[in-house]
Amino acid sequence: MSNKCILEACVDSFESACIAVSAGASRLELCTELSVGGLTPSMGLIDQVQTIPDIQLHVLIRPRSGDFCYCDSEIEVMIRDIEFAKAAGVDGVVYGALTENRNIDLMTMQHLYQAAGVLNSTFHRAFDLVVDPLKALEELIDLGINRVLTSGLAPTAWLGRELLAELNRQADGRIIILPGGGINAQNVGQIMRETGVSEIHASGRSPVIGQNQLDPALGFGGDLRYVADKKKLQAIVREMRITRDQGEMSK
Repeated sequence: MSNKCILEACVDSFESACIAVSAGASRLELCTELSVGGLTPSMGLIDQVQTIPDIQLHVLIRPRSGDFCYCDSEIEVMIRDIEFAKAAGVDGVVYGALTENRNIDLMTMQHLYQAAGVLNSTFHRAFDLVVDPLKALEELIDLGINRVLTSGLAPTAWLGRELLAELNRQADGRIIILPGGGINAQNVGQIMRETGVSEIHASGRSPVIGQNQLDPALGFGGDLRYVADKKKLQAIVREMRITRDQGEMSK
């Protein structure tokens, strides 16, 4: 396990971004609509989050909900979104594309990777749909991708921790394995110990009732929303540091 200890907080609002940073997150993955797994945030939101000092900012590039097989026009939108994010001065982008038979779409990924240029590139949880994760990992390494966000092809990172450990061994420092999905203060330490990872992805959210009572029948989706919970994120950071320090002491 590395002596680094990085929590990447997944946030979909400026409010959540500020809370996550105050809780000790080292990096933000910024998106919108976490209810559908996250979509590309607006340039206004990106600019606003950029005002938070001393934080690494990675932006999700996903033009729509649903699957990860994209047509030419959608790929063009993704390339433009990457270019806008790069011009805004973000540190990295998070994207992914698959073929119909659930392999890495290498051609699309090459286009997106070229658009990202010097930006840090993360392949997102589309990885959890691939048919051969060990082969897919090698393809992403060959492409030059910096990290893979994955739950180990399971509903949660806890359930996928055996594959996460295998992926991390195979990565051998050539790419970062970033576990995400259902990670909390109760399981993060054991996940780190069993997999050997030093970076964790979590949202640590709690529900908040809106000030307006919205009738779902009107199409607004109800008045419940989720916001980053400072106590939950602080607890994750604390457990990550304890696990890291215990690992250093055992050497």
